[in-house]
Amino acid sequence: MICTFTFEHPADFSLWRTYARRCLADDVRPENTSWCVGSAGLFDAIDAQNPAEQASSEIARPPSSMRVPAAFVSLAEQVICHSDEQRFALLYRVLWRLTHGEKDLMSRCTDIDVHRLNQMACAVRRDQHKMKAFVRFRQYQVNECDYYHAFFEPDHHILRSTAGFFCRRFANMLWSISTPEECAHWDGHALDYGPMVPTHSLPDAENMDDLWLTYFQSIFNPARLKLNAMRSEMPVKYWKNLPESSLISELSHGAGQRSQRMIDSGPTVPSRYAIAGRKS
Repeated sequence: MICTFTFEHPADFSLWRTYARRCLADDVRPENTSWCVGSAGLFDAIDAQNPAEQASSEIARPPSSMRVPAAFVSLAEQVICHSDEQRFALLYRVLWRLTHGEKDLMSRCTDIDVHRLNQMACAVRRDQHKMKAFVRFRQYQVNECDYYHAFFEPDHHILRSTAGFFCRRFANMLWSISTPEECAHWDGHALDYGPMVPTHSLPDAENMDDLWLTYFQSIFNPARLKLNAMRSEMPVKYWKNLPESSLISELSHGAGQRSQRMIDSGPTVPSRYAIAGRKS
């Protein structure tokens, strides 16, 4: 019999762990499981409890045969955010192997399953890094208060695992970050999630783009321009949500001339009177 397990949220690690522990306790082999995001079907072999009730009935302390290396738990928390539909099954297969005679599995980096988990975790971390770097808030007036909204398109389900970074960095702001999947809201005290906030539903934004443009122009160094490296670190897919992207073409085309002018002008020699400790 195939046991089917469903998730309301695609990156619910706590619920996956609950399901996985139950499967191990019932000796359910990996090939007899099915994992999906969405509503449970009519013939799904799970009980009728909702996810919260299932989580509350989780085994408090698993038996020693079910304990796994901390490295696997840390890796699983990252992999669960990946967009690959097979991530749940892969994680359970590795968990099964760890608890059925392959305790050293995580140390075998050439193992196909372990290698795939590491690849997926790396992709998630990279996506989280891009989100931290390329989220751009726009300022709005809502109920006579400053409100900030940003839109970001991640490759994976990383909003909930990354939102805490913005809570710490912008703790005094009221903000929302929308993705095509959902939206995170911060009211200065608590983080909440809901449906995506469409930009057209917001009032006209204050002109914060000028600040970004001024900043980007001031830090641009034409002598260090490397377009291929820039596209690698700042893929074109993000440009439409970046105010500074409108300057990239202009600054790139003029980089050569600006660099040559810098070379021709030579080094700037400070006045001997400005040198600290130098007597006149």
